[in-house]
Amino acid sequence: MYKYHRQRRGLLIRYGISTACLYPQETAQSLAQLTNVGFRLFEIFFNTYGELRKDYLNNLKSILDSSGSAVKSIHPFTSGFESMMFFSDYDSRFTDSLDFYRKYFEAAGRLGAGILVLHGQRDYLYSTLSEEEYFERYALLFEAGRRCGIQVAQENVNRFRSEDPGFIRRMREYLGDSCCFVFDIKQAVRAGKDPFEMCSAMGDRLVHIHLNDNNGKSDCLLPGDGTMDYARLVKLLDEFGYSGDFIIEVYRKSFPNLDHLLDSRHFVEQLVK
Repeated sequence: MYKYHRQRRGLLIRYGISTACLYPQETAQSLAQLTNVGFRLFEIFFNTYGELRKDYLNNLKSILDSSGSAVKSIHPFTSGFESMMFFSDYDSRFTDSLDFYRKYFEAAGRLGAGILVLHGQRDYLYSTLSEEEYFERYALLFEAGRRCGIQVAQENVNRFRSEDPGFIRRMREYLGDSCCFVFDIKQAVRAGKDPFEMCSAMGDRLVHIHLNDNNGKSDCLLPGDGTMDYARLVKLLDEFGYSGDFIIEVYRKSFPNLDHLLDSRHFVEQLVK
């Protein structure tokens, strides 16, 4: 069964994990292994086009249903191409890419997910695209997702336009209710930004959190293995009424074995109690 703990504004807060934690293990195998060790809430990280096909999605759904699990969010394998797809000067490619992302919306709907994680524009320092143009392009993506029952959530990502808390704050001010965000601790640290400033910039439009840890030697550790001030983070989230969930997201090299992953799960379980 789900692990429901913290309650804010009548909503129950859950914790889970991304299948990306076991990459490069194939996605369905990762999902099956993680359900076998007791995880019940997931972000599905798609790694290739074939994983968007109906038969593959049905296999994922079967694994979820047989274990009583759910999917909170999905992550496109095309994140690294979103600069070219959505934030270039080639208008027809934007239109075609919007059609392609509807395949992700359909996949999310089939799995019961409500969020698509967006990276956005990389190498933005060399771009002629203005912030306002970025916001307007994102708004079209957001609306396309909304029509399918999916929130397109902008993640803060190192080396992407979204790495800057100031940009995130201006995006929220410009778009209002027509935007939402994913907060990733390691991406803020990797970009040399204060994670608490980034979280604050997202404010009440924050809908999803990638949970991880860091210290002076590594910017990507399992929760509980570093020096992250989670008490301060939880207090900050309470201040603007965060009502999303917590998804552990690290890399496979971040932990030696599954037992260590389970220790971190226990840490997160205590964190959200």
